[in-house]
Amino acid sequence: MKAINQLKTFQRILGEYPADTPLSKFLPGFYRQNKQMGSTDRRIANRLVYNYFRIGRALPDLPADERLFVAEFLCNTQTNSFLQHFKPEWAVCVGFSIEDKLALVKTAYPAFNLTDIFPWGAQLSAEIDQDAFLKSFFFQPDLFIRVRNGYDHLVKAELGKAQVAFKDEGNGCLSLPNGTRLETIFPVQHWFEVQDLSSQQTGDFFKPQRWDSWWDACAASGGKSLLLHEDEPNIKLVVSDIRESVLANLDERFHLAGLTKYQKKALDLTTNVDQTLHDYAFDGIILDAPCSGSGTWGRTPEMIAQFNPQKIEFFQKLQKSIAQNVVKYLKPGKPLIYITCSAFKAENEDVVDFLIKEVGLKLEESKVLKGYEHKADTMFVARLSPPVS
Repeated sequence: MKAINQLKTFQRILGEYPADTPLSKFLPGFYRQNKQMGSTDRRIANRLVYNYFRIGRALPDLPADERLFVAEFLCNTQTNSFLQHFKPEWAVCVGFSIEDKLALVKTAYPAFNLTDIFPWGAQLSAEIDQDAFLKSFFFQPDLFIRVRNGYDHLVKAELGKAQVAFKDEGNGCLSLPNGTRLETIFPVQHWFEVQDLSSQQTGDFFKPQRWDSWWDACAASGGKSLLLHEDEPNIKLVVSDIRESVLANLDERFHLAGLTKYQKKALDLTTNVDQTLHDYAFDGIILDAPCSGSGTWGRTPEMIAQFNPQKIEFFQKLQKSIAQNVVKYLKPGKPLIYITCSAFKAENEDVVDFLIKEVGLKLEESKVLKGYEHKADTMFVARLSPPVS
């Protein structure tokens, strides 16, 4: 009976879910309207809905219930009452390797193909292992934090007290089970920043010098600025974003991190911003460009169902336009750090090729940060520079 009620709740959620809304925004509202659901009910509903979307566009002709059973089998490594009720023959095999589980699904549903989960494999960046990337969708990514200099022992001690398992990834990065409630563990939040492993690794490409002037051109929540400041506290910093509301939220986060000397500017970088920046010349520019976000869909698997591949071309044009507009404020020989959280070649290597051939930049180094190997986001980063005249 319990499993049947869980299935009914899943069906209600799926029936009410508006396709263009992130699950993380929709589900809390659904639970507020259904206050009879306890914490265990909500946790199971979350698991079922997210797992349903984790099989992407595979088996599109199956009823939603059957797709859910396939997803529950592929996305869990320990049996549960839901799977035992609806698919007892699969429940006993839930601990099998993912390869063996895929074979069992293929036997039951000959139309199943791994490549249908994310059907744009041919458009991935060349360094990405398509098979490993696709299989990563069956697993919830970890929660990563970047511990600030000097707080490592305090953070680890508190996690130990709370009996939270963690892994030291090096360079101040710790991975924790997703869903860890940090706010209940730490009396103060300024010991660390929540930031994905791959996002932290982009900082290896910055290499700022003391007293440099840097511009974080699409600052968003300010994570890259904080990385930069941790590496070199004496830089002069300008942060900009098209959204004034985002910039307003930066102050508190920067204050907690001890970043107090910076300028904020609301800028639309698809337009000429010379009226605002005509007197500026930077020693480095971070361009964390707007993108499809396809490297983060392990965290937001509902995006696979919502994605229109025509958006790849839209984002590429946007990235080229913004990059062209920001490069002119860079001193000769100084770095443009181009970053996306996309797995698509068109947004990554192809934009870099454009910057080399059409804008005249020189590529110093680039890398696909293969988050799918570490239960993290997959990202792309390149360091380019204009010639020294």
